[in-house]
Amino acid sequence: MSGGSDQERQETLDRFGEAVNMTAGELEEWLDTDQSREVGQKDGGESTGHASGRRIVKLLRTRKGAFNDGDLAHMRKVTGYVRRHLAQRPGGDVSDTPWRYSLMNWGHDPEK
Repeated sequence: MSGGSDQERQETLDRFGEAVNMTAGELEEWLDTDQSREVGQKDGGESTGHASGRRIVKLLRTRKGAFNDGDLAHMRKVTGYVRRHLAQRPGGDVSDTPWRYSLMNWGHDPEK
């Protein structure tokens, strides 16, 4: 699938900007923690979310006009994940939970 029209491209960028509320620096620092590495679905090594977080850091540091179709597709994946995961918010204090840590791997801190 191509990046689509300019309008679709802008909608993707806008939704990604709303979903990802951590800066590249904050996310990079988070990805270096043990909590970040302990959550998520793993295929023997790094979790899907942790790998996604590393890609998000790169996307956040990329000039707006330099995104390719693969970048836009990943932005849509991130937006969908964050939206679905937020809908599954557990009750009570979530500050020290795998639910929050998973979201943070995808660039969204629900406590911000």
